[in-house]
Amino acid sequence: QDFKELRALCLSQGLLFEDATFPAHTSSIGATLLPEEKLRQIQWKRPTELQRNPYLIMDGVSRFDIMQGEIGDCWMLAALGSLTLRKQFLENVLPRDQGFQDDYAGIFHFRFWQYGEWVDVVIDDRLPFLNGRYLSVHPRTSNEFWPSLLEKAYAKLRGSYQNLNGGYLSDALVDLTGGVQVQFSLKDPPPDLEEILKAADKSRCLMGCSTSGQARRNIELRNGIVQGHAYTVTGAVKIPYKNGWKHIIRVWNPWGRGEWKGPWSDDSPQWDRVEPEYREALLRNKDDGEFW
Repeated sequence: QDFKELRALCLSQGLLFEDATFPAHTSSIGATLLPEEKLRQIQWKRPTELQRNPYLIMDGVSRFDIMQGEIGDCWMLAALGSLTLRKQFLENVLPRDQGFQDDYAGIFHFRFWQYGEWVDVVIDDRLPFLNGRYLSVHPRTSNEFWPSLLEKAYAKLRGSYQNLNGGYLSDALVDLTGGVQVQFSLKDPPPDLEEILKAADKSRCLMGCSTSGQARRNIELRNGIVQGHAYTVTGAVKIPYKNGWKHIIRVWNPWGRGEWKGPWSDDSPQWDRVEPEYREALLRNKDDGEFW
């Protein structure tokens, strides 16, 4: 589908685009994502029906714009969170020639790397709702829609929303960058893992991590970590601590809330022993899903 041609056609006819190849229908959701009676209750709404003044992007793109919805696609959202930190990759995936302000015709497009080339995926902007709540990603700011629309395009690429329910963070990182992925097992990590992470952060790699366990159950442990869940690694630094140095790693939860409660967490006493300049630069004490 050619985005520019389709948009021009819709604008000339005064119509909003309706994508017959990924329709506002349960076939796009997938037959087993929800019980049948819930599938029948799904409503599709355009951002223009939900908000008087919707935007694709407001004040730039940030990981804090994303809050995971009902679908178990933390693996994709963790990769997306990492992508927001690397603006030069983001422009590839999220073309800037679209929005709700100029030439709006209910049509958007996003790009993903598949089998050695960038594929342009065109969608309409009808989003699935269940009992008035987003089935998909919901924006933290109610009138910013890039996360929900990008997720819809990825669902179309994969065949349905159901096909986003469980997956590998490493696959999503490749689909969003065309890069090469490397994995380390934390059961048996390389001795210089901290230095590897610090170097990777410096050289603008996208990074994520995941916990073992059943993704469908999402059990939150006492320490705040969720089992069977994917996270974004958003920073790796070495700071002076007591009489030496300490490597600390910053991690973000795509739920947009729910954080680690152990050492180096937002309220932990370790921060009292860190020099104020480092503490002020590194610590954001709020429940936004991000923690050291």
